[in-house]
Amino acid sequence: MTAKVSGEALDVLLRDARSYSDYKPEPVSDDTLRALYDVMKWGPTTANSQPQRIVFIRSEKAKDRLRPALSSSNVKKTLSAPVVALLAYDLRFFEHLPKLYSNPQARSWYETTPEAIRTTALRNSTLQGAYFMMAARALGLDCGPMSGFDNAKADAEFFPDGRFKSNFLCCLGYGDATNLEPRLYRFAFDEVCQVL
Repeated sequence: MTAKVSGEALDVLLRDARSYSDYKPEPVSDDTLRALYDVMKWGPTTANSQPQRIVFIRSEKAKDRLRPALSSSNVKKTLSAPVVALLAYDLRFFEHLPKLYSNPQARSWYETTPEAIRTTALRNSTLQGAYFMMAARALGLDCGPMSGFDNAKADAEFFPDGRFKSNFLCCLGYGDATNLEPRLYRFAFDEVCQVL
């Protein structure tokens, strides 16, 4: 693939995109959530492992279940979002490798090494979380990613069998820019990069 996306697309995805805390009272449909997943699933992962699992928390009842896990500073913005995505990873992702990857030995790379399982699952679900936000923005949604919650409480509530572990939350909706603070500083190339 040699095509480049437009500067306008880069603005939507990254340069002008913001993390939102306030959202317009416009719902996010099931069709939009499905479309979001159908775009983000194509991002690369190690051995095509795809460890990310997503719980879309939309109903008031589901949000009430999440509330005890939220830090006090994140309660309002999280619960007022039309949808909160609980992005998690599957600690038994390797069970799916015979279906997902071309090397028949791939499952054996992980199934007996707990540290490799956790590291691979966390790394790749984090990558998938970034793809998730890019896909959401590409489809006209705004995001509010956050790690300000108690993972153990969220896991106990939503993943009691222990197979899935939460990574981070991402609020979704149509952002209300009224109270956005000025954009924060980003490092320049020469501050953080080397070309050797």
